[in-house]
Amino acid sequence: MNWMWQLRSGDGGMNGLEFALALTAGEKTRVLVHAAPSQLRVEVRTDDGQPIVDGEAEREGDYSPITLLTLHDDSVTRSEIWPTSEHLGLPVILPGGEVGILTAWHNDDDKTWWKWSIELSNHKGRPADWTPPAA
Repeated sequence: MNWMWQLRSGDGGMNGLEFALALTAGEKTRVLVHAAPSQLRVEVRTDDGQPIVDGEAEREGDYSPITLLTLHDDSVTRSEIWPTSEHLGLPVILPGGEVGILTAWHNDDDKTWWKWSIELSNHKGRPADWTPPAA
């Protein structure tokens, strides 16, 4: 089962603005978000519309280019991170809703430079982090 992630910026109009509408393979309780807005509303539903979580995730502390969203029973937590090897393989939601898989991340100690890569793939109706069954 797939999960639909609706991320909305709290800035811009009464209901905010859509930042991303993304599809991941189900039961991904941790995702990365690139360039997340400071005020973020997170709604996650199954592909048949069942709610998983609906909550606010506002930035606390300094900006980083990658935000980690972690789902708990009925809430979401947000962390501004500089990815490490433990984050490789996680889905990365990009502005607009494309989803890739983090394959590499490097930054210098003072965090003024970083280099990263993601893998993008597509199969009609399948999320980027879907793995085909073994042959």
